[in-house]
Amino acid sequence: MDYYAGIDVSLEWSSVCVVDAAGKITRESKVLSEPEALIAWFGALGFGLARIGVEAGPLSQWLYAAMRQAGLTVELLETRHVRDAFKAMPVKSDRNDARGIAQLMRLGWFKPVHCKSMAAQEVRALLTARKLVQSKLHDMEMSLRGILRGFGLKVGVTTPRRFAGRIRELVAGHANLEVIATAMLAIRDVLLREFVAFEKRVRTMARQDARARLLMSAPGVGAIVSLTFASAIDDVSRFKSSKQVGPHFGLTPKKYQSGETDITGRISKIGDKGVRTALYEAAHIILTRPVKGSTLKSWAMKLARRAGMQKAKVALARKLAVIMHRMLVDGTPFKFAAAAA
Repeated sequence: MDYYAGIDVSLEWSSVCVVDAAGKITRESKVLSEPEALIAWFGALGFGLARIGVEAGPLSQWLYAAMRQAGLTVELLETRHVRDAFKAMPVKSDRNDARGIAQLMRLGWFKPVHCKSMAAQEVRALLTARKLVQSKLHDMEMSLRGILRGFGLKVGVTTPRRFAGRIRELVAGHANLEVIATAMLAIRDVLLREFVAFEKRVRTMARQDARARLLMSAPGVGAIVSLTFASAIDDVSRFKSSKQVGPHFGLTPKKYQSGETDITGRISKIGDKGVRTALYEAAHIILTRPVKGSTLKSWAMKLARRAGMQKAKVALARKLAVIMHRMLVDGTPFKFAAAAA
């Protein structure tokens, strides 16, 4: 008889449930959220498991990789799919979630997701940290502007280099505002220094990464976009066709059809938001600035005249995703002559 297991992972403890082929619960327990503890618990069962399900999450990829290495048949489940499957559950608990995941594994009603390599996870961690520092730096500057505006002190248009000097000029003669500005500018200086360091590190990584250099041959694609896309794709072979990349990152319309009702909605926005944003920014650059690749831009501009600039940017972002995946598969740089084919 086949057995199936579900794991609901929490920070300290994980709920584990094992069911047989008929759906009857055979074992349940709370196990430490450590690879060694989970591997030892499954090893002590006395029988093999056909499938083990783990919902994707912050700790899941780490546990998944270790359990896979130990020879366990683990599947990483898409969070959105699991959440929708459990909507009818009247009582939400870790124990019930583990039971539900085990039943999903038994029935085969699940969608596995790709567990990214350690190298891809490190790149994504660096990009996430850079984005966080950038957002906090922007928040600090906007907060300073807002505080001074309440006293009629308008910062106006300035540059990153002149910003601190402009603030000190405005608060001169205001004792309390000088204290506030000095403290906040000191924090801004630290954030700015670290952000510049992140920028240098990202560009160095892009120059050293063969896949990122390849992607940067495409118009509108720089270090950030190339690293974001390459780390999200990770293994190009997991897509049977390059056309699947657009839907994977939520760049294709939703569809609702029932009886006589047939509605085509906005893009689904499922998948990695960071990749979707990066592709949209690349499309924005192509359409709003003079860049090479006129055939690709011409195609998007024709669409913009017919459907509007926003839809054209989204369509161009999807086309870029397809082209960039094909570049990674073939190992060839961007072909300007065939860009709109």
